[in-house]
Amino acid sequence: MALPDFFIAGAPKAGTTALHSALAAHPALYMSPVKEPKFFLTDGPPPSEGGPGDAKTYREHVWRRGDYEALFNAAPPGVLKGESTPFYLYSFAAQRRIRAMVPDARLIVVLRDPVERAHSNWTHLWSAGLDPVGDFLQACALEEDRAAAGWADFWRYTGLGMYGEQLRHLYSAFPADHVLVFRYRALLTDPARTLDRVCAFLGVRPGLLTELPRENITVQPNATARLSVVASARRAGAAVTAVLPGRLGAGMTDRLEHLLQQDAAPRRPLTWRQRAALIDPASAPAAAQAGRSSVTRSCEPPAFVSS
Repeated sequence: MALPDFFIAGAPKAGTTALHSALAAHPALYMSPVKEPKFFLTDGPPPSEGGPGDAKTYREHVWRRGDYEALFNAAPPGVLKGESTPFYLYSFAAQRRIRAMVPDARLIVVLRDPVERAHSNWTHLWSAGLDPVGDFLQACALEEDRAAAGWADFWRYTGLGMYGEQLRHLYSAFPADHVLVFRYRALLTDPARTLDRVCAFLGVRPGLLTELPRENITVQPNATARLSVVASARRAGAAVTAVLPGRLGAGMTDRLEHLLQQDAAPRRPLTWRQRAALIDPASAPAAAQAGRSSVTRSCEPPAFVSS
């Protein structure tokens, strides 16, 4: 039975892609060729629709067990197998499914400043032409409505950063020595030491991995009339592509996304006012307060998270 031994379980926009690529270079580890199989997110087929672009993402889920196990068939004998679906930390049901199917699994969790994580998440979808709301705080205020409408987990800008409640559930499902939690900043500022910690946690030889692959820079296009037109076409293209077989139409949406991001500046840092408004809705203008009363709950990681 070819099931993984360990998981990079979270969080989205916290360096999990770079960590996956770095660990793939270790001779004692085998990382799934599909970085985010999302197998444990559902018990059967994923939904067929949701927010802009969600249908395409759902079609990429590796939800059949035979297909999932096939991802690890090429692993050499004796190596540890791993995959990286950063939504497992957010999904309590996924954690329970992992525990039931791989009870001795080890889980790696990377935590990023929840406000920065949320902003990077929004910028990712805004720059791709998928989020139609060009104001970060207003997009966060729509989170509960979008969840009620069935939009996918990646639209949970603030919810994905509620690390306290997520980690509490994870530690209730797995022994503490089977969970490694560290900060995204440690991965960036001291990659060699952090990768050694991961290797020691997995029980493989440290000292072989010293750096992370360079991460893509998220750009933040300005909200112009041209961007509005191209982004509308991008969302319409995503809806059409979702019902076409295979990758038909993907070239069109890829070209539109390229147009949106062409010559755009890197993601702009949030102002202190924006940060305060997200953390404390009472300090925000009335138009941006709705839907964010829960942001202050469990944003900060518990005391047992190491730096």
